[in-house]
Amino acid sequence: MFDKLEAVESRFLEIEHKLGDPSLAERPDEFRRLSKEHASLQEVVAEFRNYRKLKNEISSNRELLVEGDAEFSAMAKEELKTLEPELEASTKRLQVLLLPQDPNDQKNILLEIRAGAGGEEAALFAGELYRLYQKFSERQGWRTEVMSVSQAEKGGLKEVIMMIEGQKVFSRLKFEAGVHRVQRVPETEAQGRVHTSTVTVAVLPEAEEVDININPADLRIDVFRSSGAGGQSVNTTDSAVRITHLPSGVVVACQDERSQLKNKEKAMKILRSRILEAEQEKAAKEHADSRRAMVGTGDRSERIRTYNFPQGRLTDHRIGFTLYQLGDVMEGHVDQLLDALQTHYQAEALKQAGYASA
Repeated sequence: MFDKLEAVESRFLEIEHKLGDPSLAERPDEFRRLSKEHASLQEVVAEFRNYRKLKNEISSNRELLVEGDAEFSAMAKEELKTLEPELEASTKRLQVLLLPQDPNDQKNILLEIRAGAGGEEAALFAGELYRLYQKFSERQGWRTEVMSVSQAEKGGLKEVIMMIEGQKVFSRLKFEAGVHRVQRVPETEAQGRVHTSTVTVAVLPEAEEVDININPADLRIDVFRSSGAGGQSVNTTDSAVRITHLPSGVVVACQDERSQLKNKEKAMKILRSRILEAEQEKAAKEHADSRRAMVGTGDRSERIRTYNFPQGRLTDHRIGFTLYQLGDVMEGHVDQLLDALQTHYQAEALKQAGYASA
């Protein structure tokens, strides 16, 4: 591990030297690439330097235990009580920082929420999940934008696709993909019986044009008039856009903007991300062994969580984690849940990496 850390620090210093070269201003692409790499190494280098500092302080205090007088030995003993646990914690942080990084972790996401089984109740819960993620994003300082939305006739949402932009959004929300199950008594239920409904969530890393190359000749673009619930026209011009990627059969439609150009831009963002997701899923299946440490598969058909309203309970089935603050969760307070998922993943990944302390 420490040979790897030395190499990381050496690369970090090399990049710092290159970034100080005035001639780099003439090569903006290289400057951006080096700046991004420098930022990605900064956290691990800072922790490695903290680790070395702690090691040196512990070594000095142990020498005082042997060579110092009674007063210095007593002070050294007290110092070691603090320094040794700090060194252990630093070692664990370094192990986590050296784990192979998901290349998508730094990306923005497209979050797709769709009503599943359960009719009106599923649509209502889809709307509540949308609100949950919106509130959580606001607290993180992330920017959200609705890319596409389909309202249900009696309230709630059939489907909503939202862009979430910010620091490490995919890293924080990637484990939300799957089937979310809700158990509660619908307002329309006269007998007070608990109904079960489902909503599916997909988390797609935003695909930029450099991530995936789409040949314009492979696209069929149709325009039509926007329509609302029940099919009524809500726009007198052909501003809605449907894009079909012919090789894959992926179809995306956007009609929420009045401008055809804006609808096309949103549709292309969604299309790129869906094609990137399909390619990454194909690659993941070919390298299934490397995904054993993942929490769940991220498959849209996998039931990951149950929201039980009569008992105020949330349970994540992948890690056996239960919370009894469902009201707070629905207001977007999901940090405790997301932390538990991330900790579990890291522990599994550390075992895969062969760290004995894991």
